[in-house]
Amino acid sequence: MAKDTAITPADPCFTVEDVGSHVVVTFTTDALTNPLEVERIGHKLYLLADENRQRVAGGCRFVIDFVKVRYFASQAIGILLTLNKKLGRGPAFTVCGVGPQLTQLLRITRLDQVLTIAPTREEAVKSS
Repeated sequence: MAKDTAITPADPCFTVEDVGSHVVVTFTTDALTNPLEVERIGHKLYLLADENRQRVAGGCRFVIDFVKVRYFASQAIGILLTLNKKLGRGPAFTVCGVGPQLTQLLRITRLDQVLTIAPTREEAVKSS
């Protein structure tokens, strides 16, 4: 099993870890609803995606873990779509830990058909 190596928290709302060959962003907040905060998070995630684009092209997964998040603003949907576009569709960008309320939102917006969604972080980072 791959060893998890914590990286310095990238933001007060999330941490970033290398898990095996994968980059895992884990939110530490239960709500992403403040527009200014969501915008700041989006910019940081875009930078992180750009910094790891070569790793993703080489087979690394960029995983966002929403296990602690219960609510997020529609603005967060735009961030997910932008990350999906930046990193390429398919398992290179995976969302996991999505609770019932967020799952419903992803279904309503049909993002469940666009994004790769894994039930748990372990599923998201396991080898293909």
